[in-house]
Amino acid sequence: MSNHLFSFFRSRFPADLGKPFLMLPSGGSLSYADLIDRTGRLANLFCSLGVKPGDRIAVQTEKSVDALLVYLAAVRAGAVYLPLNPAYTVGEVRYFLGDAAPVLFICRPEDEDGMRQLAQQVGVPNLHLLGPSGEGDLLTLAAGQPSGFEDVPREEEDLAAILYTSGTTGRSKGAMLTHGNLQSNAETLRKYWRFTSEDRLLHALPIFHTHGLFVATNSILAAGASMTFLPRFDAKELIRHLPNATVLMGVPTFYSRLLAEEGFTRELVSHMRLFVSGSAPLSAETHKAFSARTGQAILERYGMTETNMNASNPYDGERVPGSVGFPLPGVELRITDPESGALIDDGIGVIEVRGPNVFKGYWQMPEKTAEDFRADGFFITGDLGHIDERGYIFIDGRAKDLIISGGFNVYPAEVEAAIDAIPGIAESAVIGVPHADMGEAVIAVVQARDPALDETKVLQALSDQLARYKQPRCVLFMPELPRNSMGKIQKKLLREENAELFG
Repeated sequence: MSNHLFSFFRSRFPADLGKPFLMLPSGGSLSYADLIDRTGRLANLFCSLGVKPGDRIAVQTEKSVDALLVYLAAVRAGAVYLPLNPAYTVGEVRYFLGDAAPVLFICRPEDEDGMRQLAQQVGVPNLHLLGPSGEGDLLTLAAGQPSGFEDVPREEEDLAAILYTSGTTGRSKGAMLTHGNLQSNAETLRKYWRFTSEDRLLHALPIFHTHGLFVATNSILAAGASMTFLPRFDAKELIRHLPNATVLMGVPTFYSRLLAEEGFTRELVSHMRLFVSGSAPLSAETHKAFSARTGQAILERYGMTETNMNASNPYDGERVPGSVGFPLPGVELRITDPESGALIDDGIGVIEVRGPNVFKGYWQMPEKTAEDFRADGFFITGDLGHIDERGYIFIDGRAKDLIISGGFNVYPAEVEAAIDAIPGIAESAVIGVPHADMGEAVIAVVQARDPALDETKVLQALSDQLARYKQPRCVLFMPELPRNSMGKIQKKLLREENAELFG
């Protein structure tokens, strides 16, 4: 029996294992042989620490080569990989560690004191350290392990990862992704987006998120290709490395910021074969401006944490601005009435999907899992959309007021709870409004009991309570929040009134 996901990757590795898998901004590289060697040492270390098949390994580190190798080593060891956003505070991490009960937690050296205390409190038996340049004890311990490792057998239905997606009620949900989920989506994207071993992906996405970790990395591994691995997005750095790339994956912010750079020209990208955008809606204006500047059309696709990729504009054929294209091969997609669940042939409804890409369910939440799946296996995404007469899918909104800012999900209920806890706040409403760079900006509208409260004081109170991307860009004060006849705050009205706040 093989390790389903890693055995699949290994079958696609180039015959010459000396070929670069990762190319670094500094000019160095990591070959496929290096990948096998270093993940073997890490996997041996994990097993020596008592990690058994199905155990969780939680990781909160900066993006780095070694952080990516930890993911692959966890898969080889038969563990379940659990990436956490480096921006999460100790308070936020407490929930994830308590809920997932990992056997091993890997964090940054500078966070050791607070995280070691937290790990002891919630019962995590092992904590080790990894910094962006290899700092900490993890790599020192791994170096003392043999590189040879017999991959732990895993089946298609065994878990490979848990990715948490916040809930509007405040409790985050752990989406359980299997070896089969990740393998099937990687192979589908390799074929649909025409990846070959000659491709060189420019990777500037975070790797705690499905986009950078699975869509980008797994597709490259499935093709035996290479990627230039940047620590973060920087428009000028992207421009510097574009001449050596064939594909760029990004969020809409990447493309709006590239268009603001004089050095981003048609000549610079004339050799590129594909630009992909996802994680947030790409505006039709950005799509058209990009085409006018480069002569190429951005390929927009649709996915989510629970399903990886569901739909994509065609590789060949028209890439329609504002649309996410067609269901990917093997994925079924339908539109249903939000109340009855009946199929909708024409008009806006809830998007439901079914296929090998769809997750197994929510970790330790059987009731929520049952609620979000139909009896026939379709997953209720909560996204609203419609399909036009040509079969193109359009996303028309998000149920439950989800905000996507800079490619990251922000759930208003979580931010509102933090604001309402501030002394002097009577009530708050958190909304997303259009923002040319971020897609949507997080805005807080508050009713204050204390007249001395101002925007600065509110933002200061939130600074150590929420990750930076969740914190409001501005705070607006109102004597009373607008409500409908049922007493519900009219967020739609607030969004309309503030739609031009950022121009």
